[in-house]
Amino acid sequence: MGERIHRGPGLRASLFPLTGPLRFLLLSSFLIPLGSFMVLPFMSVFLHERLGMGLGTVGVVLAVASLVQFSGGIVGGALADRIGLRRTMVWALVVRTAGFTGLLLALRWPPLAVWALVLTCCGAALYLPANKAYLVHGVDDERRPAFLSAGNAALNAGMAVGPLIAGPFVLSSPGWLFAAVTTLFLAVTAGHARLPGTDGTHPTESKEPARPSLLAGVALLPFAANALAFYLYFHFQHFLAVYAVERASSAFYSVVLLLCFTLVIVVQPLASGLIRRMPYALALAVGFTGLATGLAVLAAGTRAALLAGGALITLGDIVLFLKNDLEALRRSPRSDAVVFGQQRLAAGLGACASGVLGGQLYGLGERAGHTGWFWLLAAVQCLLLPPLLLTLRRRTARLPVSDGDHEGALTRDGTDGRIPGR
Repeated sequence: MGERIHRGPGLRASLFPLTGPLRFLLLSSFLIPLGSFMVLPFMSVFLHERLGMGLGTVGVVLAVASLVQFSGGIVGGALADRIGLRRTMVWALVVRTAGFTGLLLALRWPPLAVWALVLTCCGAALYLPANKAYLVHGVDDERRPAFLSAGNAALNAGMAVGPLIAGPFVLSSPGWLFAAVTTLFLAVTAGHARLPGTDGTHPTESKEPARPSLLAGVALLPFAANALAFYLYFHFQHFLAVYAVERASSAFYSVVLLLCFTLVIVVQPLASGLIRRMPYALALAVGFTGLATGLAVLAAGTRAALLAGGALITLGDIVLFLKNDLEALRRSPRSDAVVFGQQRLAAGLGACASGVLGGQLYGLGERAGHTGWFWLLAAVQCLLLPPLLLTLRRRTARLPVSDGDHEGALTRDGTDGRIPGR
Protein backbone atom coordinates (compact mmCIF):
# COMPACT_ATOMS: atom_id res chain seq x y z
CA MET A 1 0.00 0.00 0.00
CA GLY A 2 2.83 2.37 0.89
CA GLU A 3 4.49 1.71 -2.45
CA ARG A 4 1.33 2.65 -4.32
CA ILE A 5 1.08 5.95 -2.49
CA HIS A 6 4.69 6.70 -3.32
CA ARG A 7 4.18 5.99 -7.01
CA GLY A 8 1.06 8.13 -7.30
CA PRO A 9 -1.73 7.71 -9.86
CA GLY A 10 -1.13 6.10 -13.22
CA LEU A 11 -0.93 8.08 -16.44
CA ARG A 12 -4.54 7.45 -17.49
CA ALA A 13 -5.92 8.20 -14.03
CA SER A 14 -3.84 11.38 -13.86
CA LEU A 15 -5.12 12.77 -17.16
CA PHE A 16 -8.78 11.84 -17.41
CA PRO A 17 -11.42 13.09 -17.56
CA LEU A 18 -10.31 16.06 -19.67
CA THR A 19 -12.49 19.15 -19.96
CA GLY A 20 -13.37 20.65 -23.35
CA PRO A 21 -10.93 23.58 -22.98
CA LEU A 22 -8.09 21.22 -22.06
CA ARG A 23 -8.87 18.99 -25.05
CA PHE A 24 -8.73 22.06 -27.29
CA LEU A 25 -5.50 23.20 -25.68
CA LEU A 26 -3.90 19.80 -26.29
CA LEU A 27 -5.12 19.89 -29.89
CA SER A 28 -3.62 23.37 -30.24
CA SER A 29 -0.40 22.07 -28.72
CA PHE A 30 -0.28 19.79 -31.77
CA LEU A 31 -1.44 22.28 -34.42
CA ILE A 32 0.82 25.18 -33.41
CA PRO A 33 4.11 23.26 -33.67
CA LEU A 34 2.73 21.50 -36.75
CA GLY A 35 2.54 24.86 -38.51
CA SER A 36 5.75 26.19 -37.00
CA PHE A 37 7.81 23.13 -37.88
CA MET A 38 6.64 23.20 -41.46
CA VAL A 39 8.98 26.21 -41.62
CA LEU A 40 11.40 26.65 -38.72
CA PRO A 41 13.55 23.47 -38.92
CA PHE A 42 14.51 24.43 -42.48
CA MET A 43 15.41 28.05 -41.73
CA SER A 44 19.16 27.35 -41.65
CA VAL A 45 18.93 25.75 -45.11
CA PHE A 46 16.51 28.44 -46.35
CA LEU A 47 18.72 31.32 -45.21
CA HIS A 48 21.92 29.66 -46.38
CA GLU A 49 20.84 28.33 -49.78
CA ARG A 50 17.95 30.54 -50.90
CA LEU A 51 19.07 33.87 -49.38
CA GLY A 52 22.81 33.19 -49.70
CA MET A 53 23.81 33.91 -46.08
CA GLY A 54 27.09 32.50 -44.81
CA LEU A 55 26.85 29.89 -42.06
CA GLY A 56 28.43 32.24 -39.54
CA THR A 57 25.72 34.80 -40.25
CA VAL A 58 23.05 32.10 -40.18
CA GLY A 59 24.33 31.01 -36.78
CA VAL A 60 24.02 34.57 -35.43
CA VAL A 61 20.49 34.94 -36.85
CA LEU A 62 19.42 31.63 -35.30
CA ALA A 63 21.06 32.63 -32.02
CA VAL A 64 19.12 35.89 -31.87
CA ALA A 65 15.89 34.12 -32.82
CA SER A 66 16.45 31.47 -30.16
CA LEU A 67 17.27 34.08 -27.53
CA VAL A 68 14.04 35.92 -28.30
CA GLN A 69 11.92 32.76 -28.48
CA PHE A 70 13.11 31.28 -25.22
CA SER A 71 14.33 34.16 -23.09
CA GLY A 72 11.29 36.25 -23.96
CA GLY A 73 9.29 33.66 -22.08
CA ILE A 74 10.07 35.50 -18.87
CA VAL A 75 8.14 38.47 -20.27
CA GLY A 76 5.35 36.11 -21.33
CA GLY A 77 5.08 34.73 -17.81
CA ALA A 78 4.95 38.20 -16.27
CA LEU A 79 2.37 39.32 -18.85
CA ALA A 80 0.19 36.32 -18.02
CA ASP A 81 0.27 37.38 -14.36
CA ARG A 82 -0.91 40.86 -15.37
CA ILE A 83 -3.61 40.23 -18.00
CA GLY A 84 -4.44 36.53 -17.58
CA LEU A 85 -3.50 33.31 -19.32
CA ARG A 86 -6.09 33.32 -22.11
CA ARG A 87 -5.51 36.92 -23.19
CA THR A 88 -1.75 36.36 -23.21
CA MET A 89 -2.11 33.30 -25.45
CA VAL A 90 -4.37 35.17 -27.87
CA TRP A 91 -2.01 38.15 -28.20
CA ALA A 92 0.94 35.78 -28.61
CA LEU A 93 -0.79 34.00 -31.47
CA VAL A 94 -1.62 37.31 -33.14
CA VAL A 95 2.08 38.23 -33.06
CA ARG A 96 3.14 34.83 -34.35
CA THR A 97 0.62 34.94 -37.19
CA ALA A 98 2.04 38.30 -38.22
CA GLY A 99 5.50 36.73 -38.28
CA PHE A 100 4.49 33.98 -40.68
CA THR A 101 2.78 36.58 -42.85
CA GLY A 102 6.11 38.40 -42.92
CA LEU A 103 7.88 35.24 -44.13
CA LEU A 104 5.41 35.10 -47.00
CA LEU A 105 6.17 38.73 -47.90
CA ALA A 106 9.90 38.06 -47.58
CA LEU A 107 9.76 36.02 -50.77
CA ARG A 108 9.43 39.39 -52.52
CA TRP A 109 11.77 41.28 -50.19
CA PRO A 110 14.32 38.80 -48.69
CA PRO A 111 15.73 41.04 -45.90
CA LEU A 112 12.28 40.89 -44.28
CA ALA A 113 12.84 37.17 -43.58
CA VAL A 114 15.10 37.83 -40.59
CA TRP A 115 12.65 40.24 -38.97
CA ALA A 116 9.72 37.93 -39.69
CA LEU A 117 11.59 35.05 -38.06
CA VAL A 118 12.24 37.14 -34.96
CA LEU A 119 8.57 38.13 -34.85
CA THR A 120 7.43 34.50 -34.91
CA CYS A 121 9.85 33.85 -32.05
CA CYS A 122 8.37 36.76 -30.07
CA GLY A 123 4.96 35.11 -30.37
CA ALA A 124 6.33 31.79 -29.20
CA ALA A 125 8.00 33.49 -26.23
CA LEU A 126 4.73 35.01 -25.08
CA TYR A 127 2.66 31.90 -25.69
CA LEU A 128 4.33 28.91 -24.07
CA PRO A 129 4.50 29.97 -20.37
CA ALA A 130 0.80 30.85 -20.43
CA ASN A 131 0.00 27.63 -22.30
CA LYS A 132 1.79 25.44 -19.76
CA ALA A 133 0.31 27.33 -16.81
CA TYR A 134 -3.21 27.00 -18.27
CA LEU A 135 -2.65 23.27 -18.75
CA VAL A 136 -1.68 22.63 -15.10
CA HIS A 137 -4.00 25.26 -13.58
CA GLY A 138 -5.63 23.75 -10.51
CA VAL A 139 -3.84 20.39 -10.97
CA ASP A 140 -2.25 18.84 -7.87
CA ASP A 141 1.50 18.19 -7.78
CA GLU A 142 1.34 14.42 -8.37
CA ARG A 143 -0.67 14.86 -11.58
CA ARG A 144 1.41 17.70 -13.02
CA PRO A 145 4.05 15.50 -14.67
CA ALA A 146 1.31 13.67 -16.59
CA PHE A 147 -0.28 16.91 -17.81
CA LEU A 148 3.05 18.47 -18.77
CA SER A 149 4.05 15.26 -20.55
CA ALA A 150 0.74 15.13 -22.43
CA GLY A 151 1.31 18.72 -23.58
CA ASN A 152 4.88 17.90 -24.57
CA ALA A 153 3.68 14.80 -26.45
CA ALA A 154 1.15 16.83 -28.43
CA LEU A 155 3.77 19.49 -29.12
CA ASN A 156 6.30 16.93 -30.33
CA ALA A 157 3.69 15.19 -32.48
CA GLY A 158 3.19 18.48 -34.32
CA MET A 159 6.93 19.00 -34.54
CA ALA A 160 7.28 15.52 -36.04
CA VAL A 161 4.56 15.81 -38.69
CA GLY A 162 5.39 19.38 -39.77
CA PRO A 163 8.76 18.66 -41.42
CA LEU A 164 7.36 15.58 -43.15
CA ILE A 165 4.68 17.70 -44.80
CA ALA A 166 6.93 20.61 -45.64
CA GLY A 167 10.21 18.90 -46.57
CA PRO A 168 9.49 18.61 -50.33
CA PHE A 169 8.14 22.18 -50.60
CA VAL A 170 10.17 24.45 -48.31
CA LEU A 171 12.71 25.30 -51.03
CA SER A 172 10.67 24.58 -54.17
CA SER A 173 7.29 26.14 -53.25
CA PRO A 174 7.73 28.22 -50.08
CA GLY A 175 4.94 30.67 -50.98
CA TRP A 176 2.15 28.13 -50.73
CA LEU A 177 3.73 26.72 -47.60
CA PHE A 178 3.94 30.06 -45.77
CA ALA A 179 0.36 30.91 -46.83
CA ALA A 180 -0.96 27.59 -45.45
CA VAL A 181 0.83 28.10 -42.14
CA THR A 182 -0.52 31.65 -41.81
CA THR A 183 -4.08 30.38 -42.40
CA LEU A 184 -3.62 27.65 -39.76
CA PHE A 185 -2.49 30.19 -37.19
CA LEU A 186 -5.46 32.44 -37.91
CA ALA A 187 -7.81 29.53 -37.14
CA VAL A 188 -6.01 28.55 -33.94
CA THR A 189 -6.02 32.17 -32.73
CA ALA A 190 -9.80 32.36 -33.21
CA GLY A 191 -10.23 29.20 -31.16
CA HIS A 192 -8.12 30.52 -28.28
CA ALA A 193 -10.29 33.63 -28.10
CA ARG A 194 -13.20 31.36 -27.05
CA LEU A 195 -11.39 29.68 -24.15
CA PRO A 196 -12.65 30.44 -20.62
CA GLY A 197 -10.39 32.73 -18.61
CA THR A 198 -8.45 31.91 -15.45
CA ASP A 199 -6.77 34.14 -12.92
CA GLY A 200 -3.37 32.62 -13.86
CA THR A 201 -2.16 32.53 -10.26
CA HIS A 202 -1.20 29.80 -7.83
CA PRO A 203 -3.07 29.58 -4.49
CA THR A 204 0.12 30.39 -2.58
CA GLU A 205 0.63 33.55 -4.58
CA SER A 206 -1.18 35.82 -2.10
CA LYS A 207 1.94 36.30 0.00
CA GLU A 208 4.03 37.46 -2.94
CA PRO A 209 4.82 41.20 -2.98
CA ALA A 210 3.18 43.35 -5.61
CA ARG A 211 5.04 43.56 -8.94
CA PRO A 212 8.22 41.66 -7.96
CA SER A 213 11.14 41.60 -10.39
CA LEU A 214 11.06 39.09 -13.22
CA LEU A 215 13.82 36.99 -11.65
CA ALA A 216 12.53 37.14 -8.07
CA GLY A 217 12.18 33.65 -6.60
CA VAL A 218 14.15 31.98 -9.39
CA ALA A 219 15.18 28.38 -8.64
CA LEU A 220 18.90 28.76 -9.26
CA LEU A 221 20.01 25.17 -9.85
CA PRO A 222 17.18 24.17 -12.25
CA PHE A 223 17.69 27.50 -14.04
CA ALA A 224 21.41 26.87 -14.58
CA ALA A 225 20.85 23.21 -15.50
CA ASN A 226 18.22 24.21 -18.06
CA ALA A 227 20.53 26.79 -19.64
CA LEU A 228 23.32 24.23 -19.96
CA ALA A 229 21.00 21.52 -21.30
CA PHE A 230 19.63 23.81 -24.01
CA TYR A 231 23.12 25.07 -24.90
CA LEU A 232 24.26 21.51 -25.58
CA TYR A 233 21.02 20.28 -27.17
CA PHE A 234 20.83 23.20 -29.60
CA HIS A 235 24.06 22.14 -31.28
CA PHE A 236 21.81 19.35 -32.58
CA GLN A 237 18.73 21.52 -33.14
CA HIS A 238 20.48 24.33 -35.03
CA PHE A 239 22.91 22.46 -37.25
CA LEU A 240 21.56 18.97 -37.86
CA ALA A 241 19.62 20.23 -40.91
CA VAL A 242 22.75 21.41 -42.74
CA TYR A 243 24.70 18.30 -41.68
CA ALA A 244 21.97 15.77 -42.55
CA VAL A 245 20.82 17.32 -45.84
CA GLU A 246 24.43 17.39 -47.04
CA ARG A 247 24.94 13.68 -46.28
CA ALA A 248 21.47 12.33 -47.07
CA SER A 249 18.51 14.51 -48.10
CA SER A 250 15.88 16.83 -46.68
CA ALA A 251 13.46 13.88 -46.69
CA PHE A 252 15.84 11.77 -44.57
CA TYR A 253 16.34 14.72 -42.21
CA SER A 254 12.56 14.74 -41.76
CA VAL A 255 12.70 11.02 -40.91
CA VAL A 256 15.32 11.70 -38.23
CA LEU A 257 13.11 14.41 -36.73
CA LEU A 258 10.13 12.04 -36.89
CA LEU A 259 12.04 9.44 -34.90
CA CYS A 260 13.10 12.00 -32.28
CA PHE A 261 9.62 13.43 -31.83
CA THR A 262 8.02 9.98 -31.75
CA LEU A 263 10.30 9.02 -28.88
CA VAL A 264 9.17 12.09 -26.93
CA ILE A 265 5.51 11.37 -27.70
CA VAL A 266 5.74 7.75 -26.57
CA VAL A 267 8.44 7.69 -23.91
CA GLN A 268 7.98 10.92 -21.94
CA PRO A 269 4.34 10.38 -20.84
CA LEU A 270 5.12 6.77 -19.86
CA ALA A 271 8.29 7.79 -18.02
CA SER A 272 6.91 10.96 -16.41
CA GLY A 273 6.23 9.28 -13.06
CA LEU A 274 9.69 7.72 -12.99
CA ILE A 275 11.29 11.04 -13.88
CA ARG A 276 9.30 12.75 -11.12
CA ARG A 277 10.58 10.26 -8.52
CA MET A 278 14.17 10.20 -9.86
CA PRO A 279 16.72 12.00 -7.65
CA TYR A 280 17.68 15.24 -9.34
CA ALA A 281 21.42 14.47 -9.43
CA LEU A 282 20.72 11.11 -11.10
CA ALA A 283 18.40 12.75 -13.66
CA LEU A 284 21.11 15.24 -14.59
CA ALA A 285 23.69 12.46 -14.95
CA VAL A 286 21.41 10.32 -17.13
CA GLY A 287 20.33 13.23 -19.31
CA PHE A 288 23.77 14.69 -20.02
CA THR A 289 25.23 11.22 -20.66
CA GLY A 290 22.52 10.62 -23.26
CA LEU A 291 23.34 13.93 -24.96
CA ALA A 292 27.08 13.21 -24.97
CA THR A 293 26.67 9.74 -26.44
CA GLY A 294 24.24 10.88 -29.12
CA LEU A 295 26.37 13.83 -30.23
CA ALA A 296 29.46 11.60 -30.49
CA VAL A 297 27.55 9.09 -32.63
CA LEU A 298 26.51 11.87 -35.06
CA ALA A 299 30.16 12.42 -35.93
CA ALA A 300 30.16 9.19 -37.98
CA GLY A 301 27.92 10.96 -40.51
CA THR A 302 26.15 7.85 -41.84
CA ARG A 303 22.38 7.49 -42.05
CA ALA A 304 22.41 4.94 -39.24
CA ALA A 305 24.49 7.32 -37.11
CA LEU A 306 22.07 10.16 -37.74
CA LEU A 307 19.15 8.00 -36.56
CA ALA A 308 20.96 6.52 -33.55
CA GLY A 309 22.48 9.84 -32.49
CA GLY A 310 19.15 11.62 -32.74
CA ALA A 311 17.48 8.91 -30.65
CA LEU A 312 20.10 9.06 -27.87
CA ILE A 313 20.01 12.85 -27.75
CA THR A 314 16.22 12.77 -27.52
CA LEU A 315 16.22 10.27 -24.65
CA GLY A 316 18.62 12.55 -22.79
CA ASP A 317 16.53 15.67 -23.31
CA ILE A 318 13.33 13.81 -22.29
CA VAL A 319 14.81 13.44 -18.81
CA LEU A 320 16.54 16.82 -18.57
CA PHE A 321 13.81 19.14 -19.84
CA LEU A 322 10.93 17.61 -17.85
CA LYS A 323 12.92 17.20 -14.63
CA ASN A 324 14.24 20.77 -14.74
CA ASP A 325 10.70 22.15 -15.14
CA LEU A 326 9.36 20.01 -12.29
CA GLU A 327 12.21 21.03 -10.00
CA ALA A 328 11.74 24.70 -10.81
CA LEU A 329 8.00 24.49 -10.07
CA ARG A 330 8.69 22.82 -6.75
CA ARG A 331 11.46 25.13 -5.59
CA SER A 332 10.03 28.53 -6.56
CA PRO A 333 7.30 30.49 -4.71
CA ARG A 334 6.25 32.28 -7.92
CA SER A 335 3.20 31.55 -10.07
CA ASP A 336 3.42 28.71 -12.57
CA ALA A 337 3.48 31.09 -15.57
CA VAL A 338 6.38 33.08 -14.10
CA VAL A 339 8.33 29.90 -13.27
CA PHE A 340 7.89 28.60 -16.81
CA GLY A 341 8.96 32.01 -18.10
CA GLN A 342 12.11 31.93 -15.98
CA GLN A 343 12.94 28.47 -17.31
CA ARG A 344 12.40 29.73 -20.85
CA LEU A 345 14.87 32.54 -20.12
CA ALA A 346 17.45 29.94 -19.15
CA ALA A 347 16.67 27.98 -22.32
CA GLY A 348 17.09 31.11 -24.43
CA LEU A 349 20.45 31.96 -22.96
CA GLY A 350 21.66 28.44 -23.67
CA ALA A 351 20.23 28.29 -27.20
CA CYS A 352 21.67 31.71 -28.04
CA ALA A 353 25.15 30.72 -26.88
CA SER A 354 24.85 27.53 -28.92
CA GLY A 355 23.89 29.46 -32.07
CA VAL A 356 26.68 32.02 -31.77
CA LEU A 357 29.50 29.63 -30.86
CA GLY A 358 28.17 26.67 -32.81
CA GLY A 359 27.71 28.66 -36.02
CA GLN A 360 31.32 29.81 -35.97
CA LEU A 361 32.66 26.36 -35.13
CA TYR A 362 30.51 24.59 -37.70
CA GLY A 363 31.58 27.12 -40.32
CA LEU A 364 35.24 26.40 -39.52
CA GLY A 365 34.61 22.68 -39.81
CA GLU A 366 32.84 23.11 -43.14
CA ARG A 367 35.72 25.15 -44.56
CA ALA A 368 38.18 22.53 -43.34
CA GLY A 369 36.09 19.70 -44.78
CA HIS A 370 35.67 17.93 -41.41
CA THR A 371 32.31 18.80 -39.85
CA GLY A 372 32.26 15.55 -37.85
CA TRP A 373 34.60 17.00 -35.25
CA PHE A 374 31.97 19.65 -34.46
CA TRP A 375 29.81 16.92 -32.91
CA LEU A 376 32.73 15.40 -31.03
CA LEU A 377 33.55 18.78 -29.50
CA ALA A 378 29.91 19.16 -28.43
CA ALA A 379 30.02 15.67 -26.87
CA VAL A 380 33.14 16.54 -24.89
CA GLN A 381 31.37 19.62 -23.53
CA CYS A 382 28.51 17.39 -22.33
CA LEU A 383 31.01 15.59 -20.12
CA LEU A 384 33.09 18.55 -18.95
CA LEU A 385 30.48 21.26 -18.27
CA PRO A 386 27.82 19.48 -16.12
CA PRO A 387 30.23 18.93 -13.16
CA LEU A 388 30.19 22.72 -12.77
CA LEU A 389 26.58 22.33 -11.64
CA LEU A 390 27.83 20.35 -8.66
CA THR A 391 29.82 23.40 -7.59
CA LEU A 392 26.68 25.51 -7.88
CA ARG A 393 24.73 22.90 -5.93
CA ARG A 394 27.24 22.88 -3.08
CA ARG A 395 27.26 26.68 -2.96
CA THR A 396 23.47 26.92 -2.75
CA ALA A 397 23.40 24.16 -0.15
CA ARG A 398 25.57 26.33 2.13
CA LEU A 399 23.19 29.29 1.91
CA PRO A 400 21.32 30.04 5.16
CA VAL A 401 17.73 28.80 5.14
CA SER A 402 15.04 31.20 6.28
CA ASP A 403 11.27 30.95 6.34
CA GLY A 404 9.99 31.32 2.80
CA ASP A 405 13.46 30.77 1.28
CA HIS A 406 12.55 28.07 -1.19
CA GLU A 407 16.04 27.83 -2.59
CA GLY A 408 17.22 26.79 0.85
CA ALA A 409 15.38 23.51 0.28
CA LEU A 410 18.07 22.44 -2.19
CA THR A 411 20.03 20.31 0.28
CA ARG A 412 17.14 18.08 1.30
CA ASP A 413 14.78 18.07 -1.67
CA GLY A 414 17.46 18.15 -4.34
CA THR A 415 18.34 14.51 -3.64
CA ASP A 416 15.03 12.72 -3.11
CA GLY A 417 13.20 13.61 -6.32
CA ARG A 418 9.86 14.29 -4.61
CA ILE A 419 7.45 17.10 -5.44
CA PRO A 420 5.79 18.19 -2.21
CA GLY A 421 2.87 20.57 -2.19
CA ARG A 422 3.78 24.17 -2.89
